[in-house]
Amino acid sequence: MKDLTYRIIKRGFDLTAALAGSAAACPVILGAMAVIHLNSPEDPVIFKQTRVGYKGREFTIYKLRTMTNEKDSQGNLMPDSVRLKSWGKAIRRLSIDELPQILNILKGEMSWIGPRPLLPLEMEVMTESEQAERQSVLPGITGWEAVNEKYSDSRRRMAEFDLEYVRNRSLGFDIEILIKTALILIGADRASDEFRAPVLRKEELRKNAPSGE
Repeated sequence: MKDLTYRIIKRGFDLTAALAGSAAACPVILGAMAVIHLNSPEDPVIFKQTRVGYKGREFTIYKLRTMTNEKDSQGNLMPDSVRLKSWGKAIRRLSIDELPQILNILKGEMSWIGPRPLLPLEMEVMTESEQAERQSVLPGITGWEAVNEKYSDSRRRMAEFDLEYVRNRSLGFDIEILIKTALILIGADRASDEFRAPVLRKEELRKNAPSGE
């Protein structure tokens, strides 16, 4: 009953904040879309990707594109370091790229607070039971791992922060995360990409773990 009450209150907050936030975010999103189009007119301004969500169900996440789609002579995408320009870095630093996920919240696919929605392969740094535990809550735009991303130097460490949140989730914990997120945004103090999205190392994947683990 306690968990049900928590879920009801949290969903109510998500909807209320998403509806109010959508009006405030609209001009910011439109402005950022204009910047993206002017600097990279050949590509769509909205980035869509399939991620793993609640109960392991896949869904389409929406973000503002922050990189070009430049390709080499073989038709392969250039490295992120080449495709991420100054305008994209600014959009990321201010977290404006995350704003279209308000639509995911309204659709019931995400929450303001929860584990980040991952790609299917990124889930493989956890055991099956850990994956099920992590996905027992809606993924979030911000979360415990997000406010501690300066210390997430590996995909496994990211997963540990997410599992810590799921195991200790409460309204008080959510409020703490909201406050920490606000302070990061006010200071435009997001971690660099190497900590925000550490390279997924082959040895971290469960299927490559030594037998007996």
